Amino acid sequence: MQAQMLAPAAALVLWSLIMLVWTAATRFPAMARLGVNVKSAPPGGRGQNLDGVLPDQVQWKSHNYAHLMEQPTIFYPVVVILALMGPNPGDVAIAWGYVALRVLHSLWQATVNTIPVRFTLFILSTVCLVLLAIHAFELTALAKGVAA
Repeated sequence: MQAQMLAPAAALVLWSLIMLVWTAATRFPAMARLGVNVKSAPPGGRGQNLDGVLPDQVQWKSHNYAHLMEQPTIFYPVVVILALMGPNPGDVAIAWGYVALRVLHSLWQATVNTIPVRFTLFILSTVCLVLLAIHAFELTALAKGVAA
């Protein structure tokens, strides 16, 4: 069951890399069309500096990639804790639900980006994460027979 618990985390890592490639594949051509030269950019520039410069639809991919570097950083250790402590089939299903909702969130934000749907997907994925975190806490804090 440990490998099954880790598989959703591996899938989300792959999805994050797909979003990174999608970001680059849309951002660099848009920058070229606008004459934005990365080589002549001032030192310390950040992707956020392109908000208002590049079209919003291009930046949406970058914004989503940034989101994938935020909340999922909590998901990864929770999954590892559950894998180490002995997940149940429900944990695995909830973890896959989290990943599916994050992928849907990414696709929505990168293409349509209406806030009510995006927020709903975010809240549903957060509920999955909360359930996983609670179970991880129960398995560790309430573990019996563990030396202190």
